[in-house]
Amino acid sequence: MDLSSNLLVANLLSPVVLAFGLGLVARSLRSDLDIPPAIQAYLSIFLLLSIGLKGGVALRQDPPDNLWLLLVVTVLAGLATAASAYVVARTWLRDAPLQAGAIAAHYGSVSAVTFIAAQQFVERLGGQPMEVLVALVVALEIPAILVGIGLARGGGRPSWHQVREVLTGRTAMLLLGGLAIGAIAGKSGVQAVDAMYFQLFQGMLMLFMLDMGLVAAGQLRQLGRGFGKLLVYATVLPLAHGAAGVAIGHAVGLGTDGATVFGAMLASASYIAAPASVRASLPEADAGRCITASLGLTFPFNLALGIPAYAAFARWLGA
Repeated sequence: MDLSSNLLVANLLSPVVLAFGLGLVARSLRSDLDIPPAIQAYLSIFLLLSIGLKGGVALRQDPPDNLWLLLVVTVLAGLATAASAYVVARTWLRDAPLQAGAIAAHYGSVSAVTFIAAQQFVERLGGQPMEVLVALVVALEIPAILVGIGLARGGGRPSWHQVREVLTGRTAMLLLGGLAIGAIAGKSGVQAVDAMYFQLFQGMLMLFMLDMGLVAAGQLRQLGRGFGKLLVYATVLPLAHGAAGVAIGHAVGLGTDGATVFGAMLASASYIAAPASVRASLPEADAGRCITASLGLTFPFNLALGIPAYAAFARWLGA
C-alpha cells in the first residue's frame, strides 16, 4: 500500500476511531447505551485540562523562539477560515447573512477534540508535535467566533458581553488554565498528578469518543432537505482549510508533525464553544443545523479520513 493508504488504515484501526464507530453503530441500532450528562461534562473537562497541563509543561521546558509569530499567524488563519466559511455559506448554501455568520463561527473556530485526535494520530506514528499548538487552539478559537457573530450582524462589532462570553468559555478557560498551571508547576510539580491526568488519558479519550459517536449519530438523524449541499460544505470546505493549514504550518516551521495537527485544527469545526456563543448572541439562527454540520458531518469526516489526508499532504510537502 502507498503512504496515504497506510495512514488511513492506521487511523481507522486506532482505538479512538473504533470507539467513535461503536457509538455510531450503537445509536443506529437504537441500543440503550448512553453516557450520563454528568460523565460527559467530566470527560470534557478532564481532556481539556490534561492537554493544557501537558502543553504548559512543554512550553516551560522549551518555549519556541517564534511564539508571537505563531500566535499572529494563527489568529489571521482563523479570521480567514471564518470569512471563507461565510462566503461559501452565502454562495453555495444560499444562507441569509444571519445563518451564514452562525455557521462561519463554527467553521472558523476549532474543535479541541479533533485537535486531540490529530495529536494522538501523530504520536501513534512515532511523531511529536510541538506543544505550543495547545496555545494556538485558543488563539484560533476566540477571534473566529467573534468574526462569525460580527458577520451575522452585518459587519457590526461584537459587544463586550459577547467578547467576555467567548473568553470565559469552558474550552478557553480550561486550556489556558491548564497551560498556566503546567508552566508554573513545571515537570516536577505535575508529577503529583501524573497518574490522574496523563496515564489515564487514553482510556478517558476512548470513553469520550464513544460518547461523541452516540451524539453524532443522533445529529445525523436530523438531516433532511438540503442534505447534499450541506454534506459537500461540511467535507470539501474542511479539506480546503486543512490543506491551507498544512501549508501554513510548514511555512512557519512547525515541521511535518506540527503541520499535520495545525491542518486538522483549521479543518475542524467547533461544536462546544461556538454553539454556546451563537445561541447566546444569535438566538434567531438555526443552531441545530450548525451543530449537525460540524458534529454530525465534519467531525466524523476529519476523524476517519481528514487527519490521514492532512498527514499525507504534510509528508509530501516535507519530502
